[in-house]
Amino acid sequence: MLENDTYRTLGTSGESLYKVKGSKHFGYAFRVNNEEEIKSYLEQVKKEHHSARHHCYAWKLGMGDDHFRANDDGEPSNSAGKPIYGAILSSELTNIFIVVVRYFGGTKLGVGGLIDAYRTAAKMAIEEATIVEEKLQAFFTVSFPYPQMGAVMSALKDMNLAVNEPVFEMHCTLKTQIRLANAQELEERLNDLDQVVAERV
Repeated sequence: MLENDTYRTLGTSGESLYKVKGSKHFGYAFRVNNEEEIKSYLEQVKKEHHSARHHCYAWKLGMGDDHFRANDDGEPSNSAGKPIYGAILSSELTNIFIVVVRYFGGTKLGVGGLIDAYRTAAKMAIEEATIVEEKLQAFFTVSFPYPQMGAVMSALKDMNLAVNEPVFEMHCTLKTQIRLANAQELEERLNDLDQVVAERV
């Protein structure tokens, strides 16, 4: 049994507004699965706040600690993206993108003030979202000759698995997914059947 095959992410998006010394910081927290979605959300926020000078952000994808980015978008180095990323880490979230838009209010905040403002707006956006715990999934393509359909379907039914994109002809294929912790059990069970091949994708 694989340990730690769950992760925390957002169930719904969150928005915030943090005001300090006349400056307004709009925070947006999104659930994302890839960098294309991040780019799309960033463009969406920039379009909505086209008159703002700073659209600072941070994101984290996956279970490791190496797939992330923090961007200060013209603010002093490490005064915006890093505090936003810090809010992501302290909430123990992944597959998340947070962008904070700043409108300058006429009074300079200083680097310390900026760090606090960006961190606070990010935390508030997370608090306005819902957080869910997800299980890592393994995805399989299963191929087999038609006479083995009963055995394959029985194995999937026993493990309460959905059948996706089935093609039932002389040679059959289908797709399914299972919690990562149980993937090896499924793999062994299907591959033990004659002429059945279950491959992870």
